[in-house]
Amino acid sequence: MTGLTFFGDVLLQRFSNQLGELGARAPVALARALNHTGAKANTAVIRSLVIQTGLKRSTIVRAVKVQGARHGNEQFKRRNTDRLTYTLTTSGGDISLKFFNPKEVRGGVSAAPRGRRQMFHGTFTKGGRFPNRKGPVMGGHVFTNVSQGHAWRGKVRLENSGVYIPDEMLQGATAAAFDRIMGSELEARVSHEIGLLMGMPGL
Repeated sequence: MTGLTFFGDVLLQRFSNQLGELGARAPVALARALNHTGAKANTAVIRSLVIQTGLKRSTIVRAVKVQGARHGNEQFKRRNTDRLTYTLTTSGGDISLKFFNPKEVRGGVSAAPRGRRQMFHGTFTKGGRFPNRKGPVMGGHVFTNVSQGHAWRGKVRLENSGVYIPDEMLQGATAAAFDRIMGSELEARVSHEIGLLMGMPGL
């Protein structure tokens, strides 16, 4: 499991005076601010991952999980229910070429991992002889015939893309989007939430 995390504890010192006035309600302000800003960061991460990986948005949305900040009330403090962090997590291995819009042509299959269409020579998604190919077969995955002599003997290898969502999440524009939003917008949101709880929305 891989994740991007922002720790709300770093805000405690910056807003120590205001949070001190809020007392037990301080975690409420921080959790609300983290979750509000984190939702914006999540949207940006998903948008960036779609471009970075070449996968459909629906696939990325299913792959990215949110662990939002939470705060416990006084009744549950002993259970350590405060969690002043906002985390986006994902997992998974090398993604099949099936998920990158594969198109079989003579000589192989073209697909678009990371949004760049390229040819994978010697691969196939359909069965039968040209020009009367049928399929896709075997779930629409892309395969290579690994039988000796290249005659069909039922021995195939599944072809993957080399794209790993956990790796992509931690680098490039995706990681930068998360850091940028959490770094540039969170303080203003904390100030806003503190103002609401203190009865001064314009704080």
